[in-house]
Amino acid sequence: MERRVLVFIFLSFVVLYVYQAWFVKPVPKTSAPAATSSSAPAATPPTAVTGGPTTKPPIPAASQPAAATVVGDTAERDIRVETRDIIAVFTNRGARLKSWRLKKYLDQQKQPQELIEQTPSHPLPFTLRTTDEQLNATLNDSLFSTPAVPSTAITAATDLRFEYRNEAGVHAVKVFRLAPDSYIIGFQSEVGASERAIAPAIVWGPAVGDVAEVSRYTQKAEGLFFQSGRSKPDRKSSKDIASQPSWDGDFLFAGVDDNYFMTVALGIGPSRITFQPVAIPPPPPSKDAPRDLVSFSIEPKGTQPVQFFAGPKDFDVLMAIGPQYTKAINFGMFDIIVVPLLRSLKWVNSYVGNYGWAIIILTVIINIVIFPLRHKSVVSMRKMQEIQPEVKAIQDRYAKLKATDPAKQKMNQELMALYKERGVNPASGCVPILLTFPLIFAFYALLSTAIELRGAPFLGWIQDLSAHDPYYVTPVLMGVSQLWQQWMMPAAGVDPAQQKMMMFMPIMFTFMFLWAPAGLAIYWLVSNVWQIGQQYLTNYMIGPPAVRTVRPAAERRLKRVGGGKTEAADNKS
Repeated sequence: MERRVLVFIFLSFVVLYVYQAWFVKPVPKTSAPAATSSSAPAATPPTAVTGGPTTKPPIPAASQPAAATVVGDTAERDIRVETRDIIAVFTNRGARLKSWRLKKYLDQQKQPQELIEQTPSHPLPFTLRTTDEQLNATLNDSLFSTPAVPSTAITAATDLRFEYRNEAGVHAVKVFRLAPDSYIIGFQSEVGASERAIAPAIVWGPAVGDVAEVSRYTQKAEGLFFQSGRSKPDRKSSKDIASQPSWDGDFLFAGVDDNYFMTVALGIGPSRITFQPVAIPPPPPSKDAPRDLVSFSIEPKGTQPVQFFAGPKDFDVLMAIGPQYTKAINFGMFDIIVVPLLRSLKWVNSYVGNYGWAIIILTVIINIVIFPLRHKSVVSMRKMQEIQPEVKAIQDRYAKLKATDPAKQKMNQELMALYKERGVNPASGCVPILLTFPLIFAFYALLSTAIELRGAPFLGWIQDLSAHDPYYVTPVLMGVSQLWQQWMMPAAGVDPAQQKMMMFMPIMFTFMFLWAPAGLAIYWLVSNVWQIGQQYLTNYMIGPPAVRTVRPAAERRLKRVGGGKTEAADNKS
């Protein structure tokens, strides 16, 4: 009975794991986002700092606004701002953000990671949208006045003020505030047309979409928002967005995230957020599949400035902004365990200086902690193995009876009496193992989401623990160790079909882990090796199993003992 419970639990885990890892959600075709309504105007922005911009050739005259410019610029220019953490590039065409690179996180070319997808057919971040298409063209195509910035990395909060005015009465001001040590960018806007105040929606084009390692084990770009009063944020896949692109609510944050990065508006309060799936084709001549990203727009209902976070899903970085923002990291159902494990992993790494060795050391520590539970489980399984011949003898006597036959209940009574006589608890073999599952799954979730492993080298051929092993050495060794572990399990009482299925599982897991992050494969391999050693140690401590023989049912004899009790004489070898 205990063996069947274990097999059922194991197969249930495999089914859920395979479903999560291999089920690919369909991505609907992109469609043009619906026009959004505006809210009250923002407050008057502060004055900008001064400095010199970089110039670019002017655009063709055909795309210039029809009305003459009163306040603006004569040429398109880029404004570069550098802080401790980011390199930002703004364009005065529409006063928008065209590049946001993270200095501490590198892409595949070992360059600062870019979080903005620049495509001609999709809007740049901080594009403004109203219900008037002509006004939209004026706001987003006109050349705003160009602020000057320091030539070196800024060391204090800096405001960039862009302004545009034309003879038709259109007036727009955009102000961006950057801090020297943050991934947050503040934004205020003031738009008017013919002396009428307008509050447009703020559009952020295709967001995030890290391509350092795209696999079934990494989260693709999804819509993300966290409403007040909720315990966790909502995540919207492309399928969800296709059925409902817009949501209204009182948002603590809202935007788009992927496995390691996110772009969200912070503390926006009552607002409307609208998502749109976007497929980015690969550059020619590549034949790779299009990248599935998501763009979004925000319509705040108030007049307060809006802050945007565009950076890593690093627990400490988000905790510094506010505890609620750490909810953006998808640690899964065991997040209460994942956070201490993450802190432990960072603590171990602070001493060894290598996240690969930190994973190995922490895996050993975890297995030491759960050693007593596993030992108790193995001891209980050994006791069950010892009485298997007697269990089988009882089951054989009732084998010809139907399950609905009342006499069949006597079999269970005999089995329970046998368990009591031998001091065996049928559940004691699986319960200790079940208690270890939350810790194991929590560590698995940690290694799947921790940005600390992104680009972190281990040794030799493994130069990125968040990417799969390029030579598939660790997943193959993991499969071999799991096969060895399965071979060591006692086979008594196991149905031959179940035994073959259990021996097939290591092969299945090997193929599943071929493209898993190397950190995960290392963790699983070390756990298997530890459990093999633990099995040998437990076998040494408890000795070989006692072999009992059971006589045929017709020859079973009972003898009277003291107190009127009886015992089966043939239970002794």
